[in-house]
Amino acid sequence: MKSLSRAIAICVLLVAAGAAVRAEDGKGFRADLIGQVGFAQKQILDLENAIPDGKMAWRPNKEVRSISEVYSHIAFANYLVLKFAGVTLPEGISIASPEDATKWEKASTDKKVIREQLVKSFEFVKSSIGSMSDADLENMVDFFGQKMTVRSVLLGLLSHMHEHLGQSIAYARMEGVVPPWTAAQKAAEKAMK
Repeated sequence: MKSLSRAIAICVLLVAAGAAVRAEDGKGFRADLIGQVGFAQKQILDLENAIPDGKMAWRPNKEVRSISEVYSHIAFANYLVLKFAGVTLPEGISIASPEDATKWEKASTDKKVIREQLVKSFEFVKSSIGSMSDADLENMVDFFGQKMTVRSVLLGLLSHMHEHLGQSIAYARMEGVVPPWTAAQKAAEKAMK
């Protein structure tokens, strides 16, 4: 019964998050997508905030990204994917070679620096999507050697955010950090008993 209650609570949160943004930004695919990006952004930022400063360089093994590198990777990919979608990047953001991703990811383990990167990249994603027209979404672009619509590229971007949110949740739990939304839900359940 507890699992069903949790599933229902999560569904309600997802719908509410999307509906709240959709009401502010209009309707249609772009509004729905901006709502979902906003939901992923909130969870990513809340989780990043919950990670202790001293754990940002932690990694489960030497073969994979550290906690800070995962968050920096999300910020970098937000710009990279929009570049593939034909969006002009903001001044100061340069993506010229594959080495740029590695440089970006390894540039800092400072939570404040990483949070600023994340916030700016998410705001850029949402404003870029909001400024696109329906016709823009139909444009065909080359995405890592595959021809697809800008709409498909943007859906891939959302999927990428959630992929690394899941990775970040696993990393946090390995280090004893309970995701803030789970902690809040458990506290609410405990208060109801």
